[in-house]
Amino acid sequence: MIVEYEDHGRTAVIRLNRPEARNAVNQELAEALEEAIDRFEDDAGTWTAVLAANGPSFCAGADLKAISGGAQHLGTERGGFAGLVQRERTKPLIAAVDGPAVAGGLEVVLSCDLVVASTAARFGLPEVKRSLIAAAGGLFRLPRALPRNLAMELALTGDHLDAVTAHRYGLVNRLVEPGEVVEAALELAEKLNANAPLAVRATRRAILASTLLDEAEAFRLCHQLSREIFSSEDFAEGPRAFIEKRPPEWKGR
Repeated sequence: MIVEYEDHGRTAVIRLNRPEARNAVNQELAEALEEAIDRFEDDAGTWTAVLAANGPSFCAGADLKAISGGAQHLGTERGGFAGLVQRERTKPLIAAVDGPAVAGGLEVVLSCDLVVASTAARFGLPEVKRSLIAAAGGLFRLPRALPRNLAMELALTGDHLDAVTAHRYGLVNRLVEPGEVVEAALELAEKLNANAPLAVRATRRAILASTLLDEAEAFRLCHQLSREIFSSEDFAEGPRAFIEKRPPEWKGR
């Protein structure tokens, strides 16, 4: 299978599985990744997902052989490039990067909510070296994840950023040794899964939306999301578990 899907309790692990092509995105991979995200989003018992890859590269971006053969989109109508970068999601997705994530591969990483990387990872937008631009989200998401001038330098030079520097500037949440990224991402996912899933999803939505809203609109959104949480079963469970001095039993409803 070009995209693998594994269940790990409350967490799904989705793996790009085209190592012979450095997991470059062709149309088949894009459609398969969208199907995997559909499965994750539709499963009420799965609260988080880890996006990893088989082989020494996370993702080399668009398959240039496919592009030279006439392909232009390499995506889906709903998800955009790779079936992911424009996809509307509700649940947290953690990138587990153990090797290069460049061009569209970095744009896939920037589509995720959190990033675990090994010291073997590196990140870059080399599109300008090929008379292309990073049109799948890299040009506006990277400056939100890194200081503006650093993002500008990466985009204009096409140079790579090593994992240690990416971690120092906040692009990477957890930095681990090679071969440990999926385990570390699953540990991070468990920290998320310990919390009320509806509250986690509402918090994620508020953070993402507020980057484009003024304060008044952001307050309105947060108040709306709070009202939705107040009407859930889990809202009553949280205080009850605290009073009874026991771990909460979240239902996700």
